[in-house]
Amino acid sequence: MLFNSYEFIFFFLPVTFFLYFYLNTKHLTEAGKALLVLASLFFYAWWNVKYLPLILVSMLVNYAIGRELASHSRKKRSYSSKKLLAAGIAFNLGLLGYFKYMDFFIINVNRVLDTQIPLLHLALPLAISFYTFQQISYLVDSYREETREYDFLNYALFVTFFPQLIAGPIVHHAEMMPQFAKLKNKVKNYYNIALGLFVFSMGLFKKVVIADTFAQWATQGFDVAKELNMLEAWVTSLSYTFQLYFDFSGYTDMAIGAALLFNIKLPINFFSPYKAVSIQDFWRRWHITLSRFLKDYLYIPLGGNRKGKVRTYLNLFVTFLLGGIWHGAGWTFVFWGTLHGTALVIHRFWQQMGMKMPKILGWFITFNFINIAWVFFRANTFHDALKVLKGMFLGKFVYPGGLPFADLVKSWGAVVGKWSYPFLKEPMIGYWLAAGFAVVLLFPNSMQWKERFKTNSFYLLLTILFFMSVFFLYRKSEFIYFNF
Repeated sequence: MLFNSYEFIFFFLPVTFFLYFYLNTKHLTEAGKALLVLASLFFYAWWNVKYLPLILVSMLVNYAIGRELASHSRKKRSYSSKKLLAAGIAFNLGLLGYFKYMDFFIINVNRVLDTQIPLLHLALPLAISFYTFQQISYLVDSYREETREYDFLNYALFVTFFPQLIAGPIVHHAEMMPQFAKLKNKVKNYYNIALGLFVFSMGLFKKVVIADTFAQWATQGFDVAKELNMLEAWVTSLSYTFQLYFDFSGYTDMAIGAALLFNIKLPINFFSPYKAVSIQDFWRRWHITLSRFLKDYLYIPLGGNRKGKVRTYLNLFVTFLLGGIWHGAGWTFVFWGTLHGTALVIHRFWQQMGMKMPKILGWFITFNFINIAWVFFRANTFHDALKVLKGMFLGKFVYPGGLPFADLVKSWGAVVGKWSYPFLKEPMIGYWLAAGFAVVLLFPNSMQWKERFKTNSFYLLLTILFFMSVFFLYRKSEFIYFNF
């Protein structure tokens, strides 16, 4: 079930909301909690019911291992807790590897060894990347004796809570479980309801009006056009850069807004990442909960920056290489992770040399690096990526004939005419791109709007205007991170 669907907005969300708080008004708090779990499982199964047993088995195994790890120090065991943790992590990575990477592995084995092993053609189970990371963090924290004795219902709610189940934010048990336990969170909070609707509506507008509009031009450039001139290629790459931003930040806003209806505060996942003035700054702003996970459960266990400069560089590189692989089973994702790992190593070296860069230049370099790297993130193949990059830097420059100064530019020897075959249907592309830059660079982000929110007529009007984007739901599309 999609957040940007009639079924979710007009049926699932209101019915779940009213039933949950009705049960709590009758002091049936455990029943209310069970309702949220069942509703979340229904929400998950709506996509493909055959993968419902997978998430249930995953939860049961991880819960059992987590409880055993948490109580291990108080009991005499014939095995080490480290081996039990390793088994739990192996179980999670095994599931993720089988469903997400097995066909990719078979394809590459066939290429290298010239074999004919048939592909399994497995459909990627929805949310497996997210709930796998979430449960690995729970196991590690249980091993560190940082978790409490949660019953299975509480644990199931932590894993399946529908606003964050499908594509994050990747939540931590310590920030979620106490919220579910608070008695005041079981009573309707009208301020949270108003705020939640405002944030949800803003995310809906980002997704169905902005992201899905940019998606049309990104698709034309990456998947339809056989070759691109310079302007076409830059429109293609920038369209995807803005599509991805508004798609994923829109999803996160909708998740945060939906959770607020139930008095649950999810962690911030985006904070104006395209304002970043360095690659490190970017990763402190983009997909913040993923960056947190990679830092706490991969970079630091690898040694972080505690084992010398060379090891620090290696740890940074490996962390983001694996982060790229987590995003998808393909060499383009591996290369994307390699680019970001290399950029972070260069940035760390630059810092350690004591060199500084003007913020404007830092922003320019960072944004263009991110925009170029997204080309590999989006492209289905290296051929598609190189087609776009070739157009961006080596393509023919054609000045649009309808723009001012066309005659002057022509007198300078430049080509003037129909600059864009795939994009001619939309003469407003330039204005959309300018608006995209203005929103991500000049306007407050959604979390800043959230902090400024007041229950007055201005924010009510904004909420209504944003909700009018339901008229665009006819062009229903999945969120990009559903594929990861």
